[in-house]
Amino acid sequence: MKIEHEYTFGLPRNIVWKYIKDEKVLRNSIPGCMSFIETSKGVYQVELEIKMGPIQDLFTLEIRLEENQSASLYRLHVRGTGNIGEIAGKADLYIKDFERAAKLHCQAEAEVTGAIALAGQRFLESGANKNMETFFQKVEKEIKRTLYYLKRRSR
Repeated sequence: MKIEHEYTFGLPRNIVWKYIKDEKVLRNSIPGCMSFIETSKGVYQVELEIKMGPIQDLFTLEIRLEENQSASLYRLHVRGTGNIGEIAGKADLYIKDFERAAKLHCQAEAEVTGAIALAGQRFLESGANKNMETFFQKVEKEIKRTLYYLKRRSR
């Protein structure tokens, strides 16, 4: 399954780049995140509750972040299992300047197996796109919240 998604942040690219890899921002932004623990540099063990229509399960994932080009591209790899199947995938996140903001383009590929794969590709793609939009909205909100608290603390 291939998914593409774009999101425009109301923040400069350098700020988005800095915080989109922040453990606290990620933990608070992933829909259904139950736990988020860094096991080694750039590698996280995540428990995630997935809810897409009639599909509901708790997945244990390993997410590995790779920074490829400073301030413009990073890749993440995901592998995990739940009671109803397995998921493996990767996503490339490209971030560029866009009219005093940051435009993110995400290209992702995922393979699902087990009962979750029986749900149908169109249903899974729709759910994945909705979850990506929610994730990036939450990332923006978390970055703004972090910046607000940093500004208040420096007064």
